Amino acid sequence: MEYCLLSPARLTPTEEVSLDRVDALQAQILRAGSWTAPIAVEKHALFVMDGHHRLTVAQRLRLAMVPVVLLDYGSVRVEAWRPGESVSPAEIFAMARSGRKFPYKTTRHIFADGAPACDVPLELLTSPAPMDVAPLRSAGALS
Repeated sequence: MEYCLLSPARLTPTEEVSLDRVDALQAQILRAGSWTAPIAVEKHALFVMDGHHRLTVAQRLRLAMVPVVLLDYGSVRVEAWRPGESVSPAEIFAMARSGRKFPYKTTRHIFADGAPACDVPLELLTSPAPMDVAPLRSAGALS
């Protein structure tokens, strides 16, 4: 699975986050000095499928670029975290267009090829990437 670099400002979040989880993730990323999981983004509308906490960390750190993997619902399945609830791709598209967000832990995206991984030093994400950057190869799926 390939990833590319995009500005966090281009991505639309569709779900609230846990600030405790954001704090812990930010500390982990800073400690590692590297970004190790691309944000999964719907390739046409550029809304976040998976990685809302990582997007919040990127915004906090004022990163110019973040690794993203561009996907669609042909290769990604979505379900609700809570028993008895359901969520569809159409509802997620509508939420992205509305500017509102689902509550924390509403959507769960399941990737056919597993979650991608990467290893991008933070210093490479602090300045905008050249316009002709080709997609980058991921380090493989996370276990």
